[in-house]
Amino acid sequence: MKRKVIKILIAVVVCLLIGFLSSFATQSSVNDWYLTLNKPSFNPPNWLFAPVWTALYVLMGIAAGIVWGKGFHHIWVKTALYHFGFQLLLNALWSIVFFGLKNPLAALFIILILLVMIILTIRWFKVVSRKAAILMIPYLLWVSFATILNFKIWELN
Repeated sequence: MKRKVIKILIAVVVCLLIGFLSSFATQSSVNDWYLTLNKPSFNPPNWLFAPVWTALYVLMGIAAGIVWGKGFHHIWVKTALYHFGFQLLLNALWSIVFFGLKNPLAALFIILILLVMIILTIRWFKVVSRKAAILMIPYLLWVSFATILNFKIWELN
């Protein structure tokens, strides 16, 4: 039991670290370039993003830790965690491209691939742990919303 908790904690820290590192790209333009963009009426206030992403990274880390706790020697666990790692890298890449490179169109392509990878990750997580798969659903819903938001920002600008 103690090992499972340690794996969950490590996974949460990794997810939060990726989010923290990605925030450098976000912060580089959120207070200037992003403010100048035309945004849709359903664009959330800027202050909402940090707490939402923090909660999502914690849920993602718990989910990954639960899967990892089933034993990395198992092929299904490895496959699930490889998918998870790839989608986490795409998540970070989106921030770099959208905010760092200020390229909403390229970011839109990345977030569409990210959505597919999240769905595949959830499917693989479900093979290993239904609870882990369920913990990923808020992330899928938020990224789905972010995809629509990304599209509208690209379209309006």
